[in-house]
Amino acid sequence: MASMLMSSRGLSASAAFKSSSIAPRPSIIARIPLTVTCAYGTTPKVGGGKRWEHTPVNSNGKPMKVGMHIKKGDTVQVIAGKDKGTVGTVVKVVTATGKCIVEGVNIKTKHVAPRTENEKGSIKKSEYPIHHSNVMLYSKEKGIRSRVGHKTTEEGKKVRYLLKTGEILA
Repeated sequence: MASMLMSSRGLSASAAFKSSSIAPRPSIIARIPLTVTCAYGTTPKVGGGKRWEHTPVNSNGKPMKVGMHIKKGDTVQVIAGKDKGTVGTVVKVVTATGKCIVEGVNIKTKHVAPRTENEKGSIKKSEYPIHHSNVMLYSKEKGIRSRVGHKTTEEGKKVRYLLKTGEILA
């Protein structure tokens, strides 16, 4: 068919194919719903990372939040990993991934190359995130780690408390 069109109109083979009736009509294209696709399926990719790392999203297309038992400022003890037993304060909580950064835990070394001729290279040590399931809340007064519970006070305010000690968390 392309050879017929080419001879009748004097067009090249690729131009004849484009002008043939095989191409879809614009009315059909308008009815096809658009989805965010990736190299590995139709799951939307949110944020940085590898092509195959997908963050679950809600109906608005924003990342789903992971329910966590810790908050910024809590004193926690690491219960698993290379820093097991270390006590520190939660510096940052990342609800999209379910991770937290604890002061003095999971310290990694990064070598930074010089940017200009006058600048020297450096070695920076910083804390990296760990999963929230690897930490437990810690009572400094009793020196014991515990799970967290929720209860309502006499004033009607919902608070978190340590189950072993009964200590109310701020």
